[in-house]
Amino acid sequence: MTLRGLFFLSSLILLGSVNLPARADEAPDEEAPEAEAEPVQSIYVEMPPAFVTNVGSSGNRLSYVKAELTLRVSSPEAETAVREHEPRLRHEMVMLLSSESRDTLSTTQGQDTLRSKALEAFNGVLTDEHTNAEIRDVLFTSFVVQK
Repeated sequence: MTLRGLFFLSSLILLGSVNLPARADEAPDEEAPEAEAEPVQSIYVEMPPAFVTNVGSSGNRLSYVKAELTLRVSSPEAETAVREHEPRLRHEMVMLLSSESRDTLSTTQGQDTLRSKALEAFNGVLTDEHTNAEIRDVLFTSFVVQK
């Protein structure tokens, strides 16, 4: 290959690495899109032992609910906050469970509503405690209503 051929080939390679605008009258984007945000990691925090409490009575017969919970958080700091304030979080869950009726907790919709209330209450506790942590989800890993 001649010197002229090498020069031509290296010019093509160099031009191929330059970011040219799509059209001559367009200016290149000054604000390049930022890299995709990293996906939020999930850390699962189990809350043993299972919650067992009585629920609204129907006549003279008491009913009980047993629920096992796992909380989803997105940082080790949130996991630490959950562990540090677990007694208060457990209290909130017991109060929520005992305030519900057996019929409500026996339905999927009732359990989902309870899950939403628990998430709100738990995050309220973490806010009250000035933790700057957030629980992203409450998961029932077991849920039994004894009628």
